Amino acid sequence: MDVTVIILTKNEELNIESCILSTKDFAQRIVVVDSGSTDKTCEIATNMGADVYVHPFENYSKQFNWALDHVDIQTKWTFRLDADEYLTADLCEELSELMVKHDQDEVNGITMEACLVFLGKKLKHGCPNKRKLMLFKTGLARIEDRKMDEHTVLLKGTSVSCKNRFIHHDFKNLDLWIKKLNWYATREMQDYFDFTNRQESDYDLMRDSKIKNTRKKKFGFYYRLPPFVRCQALFIYNYIFRLGFLDGKEGLIYNYMYHMWYRSLVDAKILEQKKFEAPFEETGDLK
Repeated sequence: MDVTVIILTKNEELNIESCILSTKDFAQRIVVVDSGSTDKTCEIATNMGADVYVHPFENYSKQFNWALDHVDIQTKWTFRLDADEYLTADLCEELSELMVKHDQDEVNGITMEACLVFLGKKLKHGCPNKRKLMLFKTGLARIEDRKMDEHTVLLKGTSVSCKNRFIHHDFKNLDLWIKKLNWYATREMQDYFDFTNRQESDYDLMRDSKIKNTRKKKFGFYYRLPPFVRCQALFIYNYIFRLGFLDGKEGLIYNYMYHMWYRSLVDAKILEQKKFEAPFEETGDLK
């Protein structure tokens, strides 16, 4: 298909081969933008036919938008894909049909949802399988300039959703996963203060109604609940009411660590910032 896949990487030698393999029969071109890997990520990607660029990482949105501006995309469509995400044959077939169908109309983006695999198990309940815009007509979308929870936003036109899901294998080992959650927590804390310090609400300025509603739930509801209580409520909601317990031990670990521990860590970092008013430090990419 007439599409370029862009993958951002840093030390992804465990994932990059499977990621690229899942797109080779679908995409005309695969671009890897690496932020200084010390493993074999770039070597593997190059050997598999990807065009590899190296660029210093500041945050995800700036890195991806840099790629949009500097890797000379000639295809009609562009695909945003993470190294731990893989396409399925059914999803590629559906996307191909949608790209042909909407080649000449005002539909400029396609959204899709993840199927999360954690500790080797596909989780079916209680996990944040958020739908996001990943495929768009080249030049008609950008990534929001945010430290966390950045979305792809269309500059004009509309989007459609596909039924099939991509695979999100969100796991290397527990040490790295916890390190990543800690890194996310710092950026989530920074994003919280960036939002609350603005004069206007960014969800009131969003053109995309789905992103607008998601952000309203986050800042208009969740963060209005008492700190350290809201994370417990979130865990109970996802593990009990959204049936996360049906995913066994893997479901318990994921829901507890992501909804309780991670969100408690975010609240702790918000409290620390309020108490000591330390200047924000740019945390860079995850090492």
